[in-house]
Amino acid sequence: MWKWEAAGQAKAVIVLLHSAYEHHLRYAWQIEQWRSQNFSVIMGDLPGHGEGIDVGLVHEESFEDYEQAVRLSIEAAQKDSLPVFVVAHGLGATLAMNVLGKSSFAVAGAIFTSPWLHLIKTPYSLSKAVPGLHKLMANMKLDHDIQIRHLTRNIEVIVAENDDNLYNTLITAGWYNELQGYMKGTEQGKNRFPDIPVFVQTGEKDEIIDIGAAKQWLKHQNLTEFSFKEWKNCYHDLFQEPEREDIFISSHLFMKNVLRSLGYLVE
Repeated sequence: MWKWEAAGQAKAVIVLLHSAYEHHLRYAWQIEQWRSQNFSVIMGDLPGHGEGIDVGLVHEESFEDYEQAVRLSIEAAQKDSLPVFVVAHGLGATLAMNVLGKSSFAVAGAIFTSPWLHLIKTPYSLSKAVPGLHKLMANMKLDHDIQIRHLTRNIEVIVAENDDNLYNTLITAGWYNELQGYMKGTEQGKNRFPDIPVFVQTGEKDEIIDIGAAKQWLKHQNLTEFSFKEWKNCYHDLFQEPEREDIFISSHLFMKNVLRSLGYLVE
């Protein structure tokens, strides 16, 4: 877990959560944007992800371990006695939905981008397999085969990250089966989400998730304040897209409005 201090007097602390298969280094641009607007940022790599992990290892981590990593990040953010926001992407968003639903954390608001609630991009070998094979061969290796070009149409990002050996989509059939159950439970509202301001954002041309599931999740929450934005032409990784500056501005405006509603003077 790492902390990046705000460039000036901190307004709030952001807990930034990444998606499956990736790592915190892909969030350098976003981290710097938040810092420049006087937000401190806390972020760590999920278990089995990022630096210090043997390249090529198969993802078979426990979802409880994932949730524990999220809880520890939020607890660390609360030590500054400032408002805490959760900004979570992909699987990170799904984890945050569950952790916040199970806990009593005092979180000012949340931004969820492209949450994993229902996947349309599935491992080819498993989608063609005999039903129930995942139970018989839980340790069978699969490649989810989500490539950088599936995540963004930003050529600079694709070129820069195409040979990223820390980005790893190898999984086990058992892990993928657990993921499916986890997403289904989240989509069906297994854990009661708290009444905090929420901003859900998706990309119109997302090749990874069913963006309709994100809309339905938000619709079914009993929230006093919420927003939804579907970004035209955008892919899955919104903060990596060519429109990322506009996406950041919208996200920053959401946070400023929440801080104002809490009684903070925000420039």
